[in-house]
Amino acid sequence: MGVPKSGRKTASRGKGRPTASESGVGRDALIEAARELLQELPPSQVTSTAIARRANADPALVRYYFGNRENLLFEVAKTIGDEGNRPLPPGDPLQLLEHMIRGTFRFTRSAKHMQRLMIEELDSSTVPEVRDKMREWNRQPVANYRRILDSDAEGQLRDFDPLFMYLAVVGISDFFVSGAPLIELLVPPDADIEELGKRYEDFVVRLITDGLRKR
Repeated sequence: MGVPKSGRKTASRGKGRPTASESGVGRDALIEAARELLQELPPSQVTSTAIARRANADPALVRYYFGNRENLLFEVAKTIGDEGNRPLPPGDPLQLLEHMIRGTFRFTRSAKHMQRLMIEELDSSTVPEVRDKMREWNRQPVANYRRILDSDAEGQLRDFDPLFMYLAVVGISDFFVSGAPLIELLVPPDADIEELGKRYEDFVVRLITDGLRKR
């Protein structure tokens, strides 16, 4: 083939640079696309191709920005959960405990299959870098529960195991999503599931804080 009529050769593309980068699709768009898909599909179906299709991008962008699919999914979880995963500020232990519980519920609601993503895809990842990130990321809420106990100078709370508390709250919050078929069997057909979820969250907050409050 000859050169273009302009007399100039077309510029060669840099090695590894995806063509879709020219469309303006950035890493945030891929994170948002993955987050949307997690509302609709189980994590195993949220593939690099599906994410790129939702973002109207080339699948090569996943590798370009994140290295692999697991790193992208970790960034989705981190983006959603960072607020609840920060070290706790000083405050009343009971209020901080409620803050932690409600933060976990918000995280679980943020994407329908979020907890399945954490367990099936990220916590069990074969990529050492992702497993290390997840280990550190999950240690922060455990440390926050421990800090609540350590800051309880007035002895308002009964003693509890921070690890068990974290696991219990994750499991309780997730069941309202993963157990949806059972819930739908037990409530009227016209029930407002979103409103029911809020009432369930309030119930769990009272259950745990009242149970741990010293009389």
